[in-house]
Amino acid sequence: MVLYTGGSAFFALRREILSQRTFSIIKPDAVRKGHTAAILAEIEGAGFKIVAIKRASISKAQAEGFYAVHAGRPFFPELTEFMSSGPIFPMVLEKENAIADLRKLMGATDPAKAEEGTIRKKYAESIGENAIHGSDAEETAAFEIGYFFAGLELK
Repeated sequence: MVLYTGGSAFFALRREILSQRTFSIIKPDAVRKGHTAAILAEIEGAGFKIVAIKRASISKAQAEGFYAVHAGRPFFPELTEFMSSGPIFPMVLEKENAIADLRKLMGATDPAKAEEGTIRKKYAESIGENAIHGSDAEETAAFEIGYFFAGLELK
């Protein structure tokens, strides 16, 4: 038996299957320097759909919870202090190969080593203040999305 659901339903389902969600944050350094709009334009220009975005400020304790995976590392106190130092823009992005594509668009953590044209090459000043965060795996993205967004905030 063949069930025909119509061409548009098939392609909508195929698009949903091929797309992937990831999580990103425009960090306090980029927000302070007025780079938020330019970074968002780069993200959208690279074909990402912004599913959810908000302006937020987090406490040091909230930053520690978000970065708990790094708790034993020497940079942890500096990282959590920095992330709680000013407003951020957490967001959920969607695209085919979203995680890998966003990491390529962001560039290397060290902006001095980042490729020309990447967000970090253009807008970051140091390893510690590197303008943008992006999930590194599907499991990480799921945790990070849930940390900042309730289910009702996601379409």
